[in-house]
Amino acid sequence: MHREYHHWYTPRLGRDMEFLVFGHAGAKVLVFPTRDGRFYEYENLGIVESLRDKIEAGHLQLYCVDSIDHETFYCFWNNPEDRIKRHIEFENYLLEEILPFMDENNPYPCKIAHGCSLGAYHAANIAFRHPHLFQKLAAFSGRFDLTMEVENFKNLLNGFYNDDVYFHTPTHFLPNLENELQLHALRSMDIVLAIGKQDPFLGNNHELSRILTQKGVRHALHEWEGRAHRGRYWRMMAPLYL
Repeated sequence: MHREYHHWYTPRLGRDMEFLVFGHAGAKVLVFPTRDGRFYEYENLGIVESLRDKIEAGHLQLYCVDSIDHETFYCFWNNPEDRIKRHIEFENYLLEEILPFMDENNPYPCKIAHGCSLGAYHAANIAFRHPHLFQKLAAFSGRFDLTMEVENFKNLLNGFYNDDVYFHTPTHFLPNLENELQLHALRSMDIVLAIGKQDPFLGNNHELSRILTQKGVRHALHEWEGRAHRGRYWRMMAPLYL
């Protein structure tokens, strides 16, 4: 299996950022790690190996990016307004550096946003905000509202709310989306959500599904037995839904 390591200094974040590429051709998959994960997490969890056949056949090419969640939503020593601004800087890095690199490296027209747990939030957020850039979303065990509180998962912005939070919370901005070009792009996207029936974010997935249905956006919501919020489940989901 073809594997590449890349890194460069990005002035948009003021730091060095690393990522891994797996595969040589096919649909380009932007892969986000979980909350505590790094760019090598997807490989370490064995999910890359579970996709070996598709990668080696040239059907998929993975771009596993790094996370700065401990500088954004989990940077609890910083004030929430600055944390959401830092997240926006991260999105700009992806839009202006990683996606162009993907397109230069591989001309295949299909791009997929993908992630597990908090990575599913990142994947859904960027795909729903910029649907013209993606042809598919695959979000596993996702939480799509970081202001909600459920079980031991708290509001990650400590109650702070402004336009930046609104426009980076899919279940908040999607119900009011009226732009026909964006809606057309969303309705053209292949959207797959997978969640455990005992996962604390099941209700949030149901809410997102209802919103998408109301907007006429076709999608699939797959409910797995148990909590299904760990690597062994994601290793089974990936070959099915990517």
